[in-house]
Amino acid sequence: MATPTISLPPRLELKIDLTEEQFWQLCHKNGDLQFEMTATGKLIVMPPTGGTTSDRNADLTFQLEAWNRQRRLGIVFDSSGGFKLPNGAIRAPDCSWVKLDRWNALTQDEQDRFAPLCPDFVVELMSPSDTLPEGSISISYLAA
Repeated sequence: MATPTISLPPRLELKIDLTEEQFWQLCHKNGDLQFEMTATGKLIVMPPTGGTTSDRNADLTFQLEAWNRQRRLGIVFDSSGGFKLPNGAIRAPDCSWVKLDRWNALTQDEQDRFAPLCPDFVVELMSPSDTLPEGSISISYLAA
């Protein structure tokens, strides 16, 4: 008997209409999964990374946090921190930093949920399997 094969796209994207509140609930009711949403409402399911990429991400986040602790100029976020961008997308960069005055201008509720701003500094890691066009697409949301 032949083993069935399934061809999946490299990134699973679903187009669904969700309010920000519904997206928030989806994320929190499915804590074992990580989601992002594009400005056009596509739901992106983010896969876990491999060990090498995870180690690189942890190192970058640590270095940015160490730099920030010396200067105390802002807030550092890891890849689990989501931001509601001006174009409506909700994205979570691998590592990011926001100036302290911009962070403090947010309400407590805005800080506790998807912060409604674009970070001042962002790092997005490319995995060995990513191509340059895929990398360009994955960071194009920052131009918004």
